[in-house]
Amino acid sequence: MKELSKQIIEVLSNSTEKLNHKQIAAKIKIFDKKGRAEVMQELEKLISAKVVLKAGRGKYKLNSKFQDSKTTGKHYIIGRVEQKRSGMAFVVPQGKQDDTPDESNIDDIFVADGNLGNALNGDLVKVVLFPARKGKRPEGQVVEVVQRSKRQLVGSIQIRQGVAFFVPDNTILRRDVIIPGKQLRKAKTGDKVVVRIDWASGHRNPIGEVINVLGKPGSNDVEMLSILAESDFPVSFPKTVEQEAEAIPTEIPEKEILRRRDFRDVTTFTIDPADAKDFDDALSFEILESGLYRVGIHIADVSYYVKPGSGIDAEAYNRGTSVYLVDRTIPMLPEALSNNLCSLRPNEDKLCYSAVFDLDDKCKVHKEWFGHTVIRSDRRFNYEEAQQIIETGEGNLSEAILQLHKLAQVMRKQRFDNNAISFETEEVKFQLDENGKPIGVYLKEQKEANWLIEEFMLLANKRVAEKIGKKRTTTQPANVFVYRVHDKPLDEKLGVFKNFVKKLGFDLKTTSTKAFSSSLNKMLEEEKGKPDYDMLSKLSIRIMARAVYSTDNIGHYGLAFPYYTHFTSPIRRYPDLMVHRLLDRYLAHQPSVDKEQYEEYCKHCSEMERQAMEAERNSIKYKQAEYLADKIGQEFDAVVSGISKWGVYAELNRTARA
Repeated sequence: MKELSKQIIEVLSNSTEKLNHKQIAAKIKIFDKKGRAEVMQELEKLISAKVVLKAGRGKYKLNSKFQDSKTTGKHYIIGRVEQKRSGMAFVVPQGKQDDTPDESNIDDIFVADGNLGNALNGDLVKVVLFPARKGKRPEGQVVEVVQRSKRQLVGSIQIRQGVAFFVPDNTILRRDVIIPGKQLRKAKTGDKVVVRIDWASGHRNPIGEVINVLGKPGSNDVEMLSILAESDFPVSFPKTVEQEAEAIPTEIPEKEILRRRDFRDVTTFTIDPADAKDFDDALSFEILESGLYRVGIHIADVSYYVKPGSGIDAEAYNRGTSVYLVDRTIPMLPEALSNNLCSLRPNEDKLCYSAVFDLDDKCKVHKEWFGHTVIRSDRRFNYEEAQQIIETGEGNLSEAILQLHKLAQVMRKQRFDNNAISFETEEVKFQLDENGKPIGVYLKEQKEANWLIEEFMLLANKRVAEKIGKKRTTTQPANVFVYRVHDKPLDEKLGVFKNFVKKLGFDLKTTSTKAFSSSLNKMLEEEKGKPDYDMLSKLSIRIMARAVYSTDNIGHYGLAFPYYTHFTSPIRRYPDLMVHRLLDRYLAHQPSVDKEQYEEYCKHCSEMERQAMEAERNSIKYKQAEYLADKIGQEFDAVVSGISKWGVYAELNRTARA
């Protein structure tokens, strides 16, 4: 084993982040108190030798002169590979805000195809930088794959002259993968398969093992399963997890009901998409004698059923989120929980974790309460039914829905007055036949019923984050918490976008957050309903940083909230389940959790969310292509929505709206 000082230098060399002594010890697999003390002693020696530098309170970094353990003076960067179909690749430095590399991102490291080694798209790698050349972007060579991004790949089998090859669906993989006969699992030429690849042999080309034969390409099931496998999402739950979920008692113990605040006699309802099966949020409404409105935001109490250390919890964490493909949902929790026990179905007693607010007409919060409740939903609305009540003023529970709609309008206006950015995206929906083939496509627009639910969910998320995140004293730091954060746009992207829209006649103000959000919202409002609206809206989203989960609160730029979290969807998002548990802990005045541990949880959940979004987009793209496959040669009116080196993107005008 390497001596301790060399291990410490290696850890710091492989990290672009500043680390404390506990983090360094953990990466060396040292967890006991005595071992950590030895790490601290060795760090002091390295600091004296100026090999390691102090980097803030309790944090350390490697002196740039010692960027590798052999002190060669070479400079290394840890980053993620983003490969292009042309064979070119860029490495995005770890921790960089913008993770969508292209030739305009000057900080990304260019790596020629011959310098990639056996690194694949998405891998975390260590790159040695070549000497800088004036006027040229940084260039380097991959010297180590730190972490593989994918456990499996999807593609087809080709057998030629008795040798089996794997041909990946993703053409970015530019290596031949050979499948030994005993690893074929009876797959035949043309079969779509899931393959695990192995570089252990040290060869330039990997060896593959078929782990699942999906079937013949082209069928709906095979293609949807391929998309899930490509994103590393499992299509089913382990049997032990299913059995664990089914063994949970369906009856709520009376003693559990007695320890909760009872809302069963208060007007309560859910509003969800017509095809939804898991209802994880409900609203209750009552008018108090004081004239204030008491609004309850009731969220399925998943934490009651899913305990840390259980098989269900481990599987939920690994998945991180539910995945919504065009034709199916891959839930984070087994159906026994997601569609039954936890789902807030009408006319059934259900356990919730609730945020309850007493509001006046201007939506000022006079009183708030967070805690465990029991509810009984009076009615399940879909968005279309709720929208009809808003538009006509008539229908079941119309008084509650109309008043909540008024309050939501006030909160929405206040949010935009406070510099929130308006992104009204349109969702592509398909009409599918019994075989999953698309026979129609339409755009789903957000309307007042959607905004009603959105504003109250935002209220709950914001106030929960404020409850934990706001410092109550100057001496005591806030407890460690899981935030949903959104950074401001990068200056260079903002500048490019500003110059682009200027050519269209818009003067985008970038002198301050208020000026930018105001001018951007004004531009989008003016163009709404016009041919270039969709293009401008999508470009506006692309210049933004990606929202992620973090224990470091920097606020949410797009929503203009200084404190924000995800509290309202624990059935389908693991961070919400973490937030419920942390809120419970801190309301009971228990000590703070370990920050480093929860930051790792946040990074994992952010990555799984990214993979889920990619799978969802790929399923939409596939169905769009499938829908147009029998229309080759037909002509349609279209609007150019983008231009690239390889062609033009166009959006067809014939798409219906609903």
